[in-house]
Amino acid sequence: QVQLVESGGGLVQAGASLRLSCTAAGLTFSTYVMGWFRQAPGKEREFVAVISRSGGMTYYLDSVRGRFTISRDNAKNTVNLQMNSLKPEDTAVYYCAAKRTVFGGSPLPRHAYEYDYWGQGTQVTVSS
Repeated sequence: QVQLVESGGGLVQAGASLRLSCTAAGLTFSTYVMGWFRQAPGKEREFVAVISRSGGMTYYLDSVRGRFTISRDNAKNTVNLQMNSLKPEDTAVYYCAAKRTVFGGSPLPRHAYEYDYWGQGTQVTVSS
């Protein structure tokens, strides 16, 4: 059974940092592109960041580019999201997602429907 488990969320002040982690089990981790999405109450699930299988390519939502960094450790089956300079508008449930990829060269997936597996989410709350 495939399982993705996020951790590291919490309540922080604006300007603070958080590091989210997602640990995967039940899959060959290095064959999956990994992404982070977030969803605020009443809003659609929003793409945040994605990283290629080897970690060599990344892409970010414009509003987080320069503040957030996605990384992965294939030896530990983990993907991380380092979030710096957090803003109240970053408040959301953050989800880890995995997409099986056979060949390289395709655009990194930026839409929720493209992903195969999802974690349960972790709450990030940023206060003013």
